[in-house]
Formats: sequence, C-alpha cells, structure tokens
Amino acid sequence: MLIAGCSDGGDPATTATTQTSVSAAQSSIPQGVNATDIEFLEWMYPHHVQALDMAKMVEGRTDNAELLALAAQIEAAQGPEMAQMSGMLMKWGRLDSASMSMEGMDHSGHGVGMAEMPGIMSGDDMTPLTNASCAEFDKMWLTMMIEHHAGAIAMSETEIADGLDPASEKMAEAIIAGQQAEITQMEAMLAGR
Repeated sequence: MLIAGCSDGGDPATTATTQTSVSAAQSSIPQGVNATDIEFLEWMYPHHVQALDMAKMVEGRTDNAELLALAAQIEAAQGPEMAQMSGMLMKWGRLDSASMSMEGMDHSGHGVGMAEMPGIMSGDDMTPLTNASCAEFDKMWLTMMIEHHAGAIAMSETEIADGLDPASEKMAEAIIAGQQAEITQMEAMLAGR
C-alpha cells in the first residue's frame, strides 16, 4: 500500500520567506500597540495638518468674530495633538519628523489613498474655498470643516473599537469630544446665517 503525504505544493523556501516576512512585520509593532493604533496616528496627523491649513485660511477672508475664534480654537487644540502623535510614532520607530506631512507620509501599505481618508478635502474642494471671502467663505468653510471633523470622529471611533494602546485611545476620545462640540457649534453658526 502506498500512502502519499499532504502538501500544499508550495516551495519550502517561499513558505519560509513568507513566514519570516510576517514575523518581521509583526515584530516591528511595539508591545502594547497594534496596527490600528499606528494607522490611527499615521492618518490623523495629516488629517490635522489639513484642519490647521483650513484654520489659517480664515484670517483675512472673513470678519466673522465667531469663525475667527473657532479657527484659533482648532489651531490651539490640534497643534499640540500633532506633536503628541509625532512623538508617539517616533517612539514606536514608525517615522522621522521630516516625513510628517500630507505629502511625506507613505500610506501605500494601507490600500487607501489620502483622497479616501474620511473628511479629507481634495484640491478641487480647496480651490473654491481659497478663492472665496466674506459670507460665501464662512458658509463654505463651516460646511467643509463639519465634514472634516466628522471624518476625524469616524477614525477615532475605529481606534476606540479596535486599538490597543491606551494613550491612542485616550487621544481618540478627546478628539471625539472636542470635534463633536465644534460640529455642534458650526451647525448652529450655519443655521443662524
């Protein structure tokens, strides 16, 4: 009687290389952190960059005191969060400070381009905002920032649901609380127009 052994038909060298690659990828994630934590920070940083860019656009395009104050509030909240994000990512060996920008971050491994990031505005979205002023600017900016904040909240909810790192989860909770309050304020500002 002849008994044949089971085989997947794969090349043993290929199987060993694949297993080594998987092990190397898993070992590059620090203890107490998972891929969701890393992706959250890697995506939230450029998301915040765009929010700060939008906030800086307000000065000189409107005389709406409430909008000017809101833009300053966004800058005051998100600037320090960005510093915390970059510090955590550098501590985890995930990047250097020179790569922390919308253009400088490599998200090719995530299978989603920057344009598909929740709440990110495209260049085509930003051009009319750049060219607007006064009441037209106010309405456009508020509408876009509400969408932008909703994207940050969605990313934060994913971190809370699937993340492992307590500091990342705490940041996600703070982002949700702060940005939801700002959405409520912006909706009221739009309704009061």
